[in-house]
Formats: sequence, structure tokens, C-alpha cells
Amino acid sequence: MDSAALSWQKKRKCFACHSNYVFLRARPAVKYEVPEHKTIRSALEHLAENPRRTNYWVTEAVMVASVLAQNDAATTGKLSPVTRKALDRIWEAQREDGGWNWLDDNEPPSEIDDHYGVTMAALGVGVAPDNYSDTPAAKKGLDNIRRYFRNNPPVNMHHRAMKMLASLHVDGIMSSDERQKVIKNLFALQKPDGGWGLATLGNWKRSDGKEQNYESSDGYGTGFTIYVLRCAGISAEDSRIRKGIAWLKTHQRASGRWFTRSMKKDSKHYITHSGTAYAILALAACGEAEAHD
Repeated sequence: MDSAALSWQKKRKCFACHSNYVFLRARPAVKYEVPEHKTIRSALEHLAENPRRTNYWVTEAVMVASVLAQNDAATTGKLSPVTRKALDRIWEAQREDGGWNWLDDNEPPSEIDDHYGVTMAALGVGVAPDNYSDTPAAKKGLDNIRRYFRNNPPVNMHHRAMKMLASLHVDGIMSSDERQKVIKNLFALQKPDGGWGLATLGNWKRSDGKEQNYESSDGYGTGFTIYVLRCAGISAEDSRIRKGIAWLKTHQRASGRWFTRSMKKDSKHYITHSGTAYAILALAACGEAEAHD
């Protein structure tokens, strides 16, 4: 995960949902006081201080703010000045309906629709330290987010799981009964081998004309689902969770990655970076990360 994030940063000189953004969300689950984390965090702070006016600048603004806030919460527990500025900036780009104009590169599950952006914004604001969510700008923005969710219900299981994550930190997004339904539906998708597959969490069409693989478990599907379920309060000792952890322990590749097939096309499986990050988050959430450091 370290090498993938550093390589992306060096070669692309930008941030991507599937690589260095998710790195800053997952690395603190094991240990963040390492050179790789410092390098990527510094690069994101620089981007926050020097926002770019690209055709996807809104997506970038939301991701920068959300990831910095989540990283603050997972490391120092204090809201840094640069994170506060980044969070304040996202409200300037929020639409009247509560959403943001999101990058649609047909790259599921993160770069394809507005819903992902709204959940990431809500999650970042919800976990931001020092009661940022109580500031006037955040209160108004969160009210707009709640309205967006009321008017734009999830269209797939990944939407619902992300919305549930956000609802654990922002009230008025999902009721307790609704969360229990999401939990039940996620468990229903568990495969006989104990894992989950990303394809079954969505309804995405590939751009290469091939069929999605709905039968196999993968790193993203298994790691993401276990992490979400643990955040929602499911015990690490639950037999279904233990089966999922067993799948992760037996399916890590020699490279250190947990493979996930691209939901878009079979030439570049960048989503494997996210799958690896979520596998680490899942293992850490179950007290199993130490052996995989």
C-alpha cells in the first residue's frame, strides 16, 4: 500500500480515490508515524493550500477536505488549520440540492456518480475533530446533505453502505431500522468462501463489454464490507465476520495486495489499491492488523 501510494504520487503528481486518498484513510489503522504517510500527507496539504482549477476541481475539493478530516481524526485527533480551510471551501461548491458536481469517469465505485461525493463530504464533516460540524457553515451544509439524501435514495448496495457509514457520524441521515436492513442485506451477499465481491455491491456496467464477475470474492468487497459492518457495531467475534477475516488471511498475494478486478475494464485494476486499503481497515477493526503490518 505504501509503494502504490508513493508511486502514484511520483508518477501522476495527483491524487486518486483508489490510491493515495484511500492510503491516508487506511495507513493510520496500523501506524502513521512513517515516512510514507508524512510524504503523502504533506502532498495533500499542499494541494489543499493550492487548489487546482481543473474540470474536476469540485470533486478534488471535497475529497481533499474529507480525507484530511478523516486523517486528522485518525492521527492527532485535532483539526489542523489547513483541514479547516479545506472543509470551509467545499460549501462554496455545494449545489442547492445538497450535492456536488462529481467526476464521472465510469470508474466505480468512487468516480461515477454524485452520491459517492455526498457521502464522502458527510463522512469527512462528521468525523472532523474539534466539533467542526457545529460551525454555522457546516450546519447549513449538512442540512442540505440531508435534503439530498431524502430526494436521492441509494440505487445500489455500495451507496447504502456508504450512507450508513456517514449516518454513524451525522444524525438525520439514516434511522436505526434502516441501518439494520443494510446490515442484513450485506450479510446476505456473503459468499460460501466467507468473502464478498465488489460487483455484487453495485449495478455497474463495464466499458470493455465484458460481464462482471458476480461469483468471486475480492479484496475490496470483503475488506469494505467487514469494515462497514464493524463500524456499524457488529462484533469482531461474529461467526460471519470471522469467516470474512479468514478469507482475507488466506487471499493476500505475495506482493502484499488483495486483488480486486476493475469494475470498468480489464487493463488497469487500480481498484486493487483500494481493496488492499480496505482489507487493512477490516483487519485493524477486528484486532488483526498487527500481524499484517
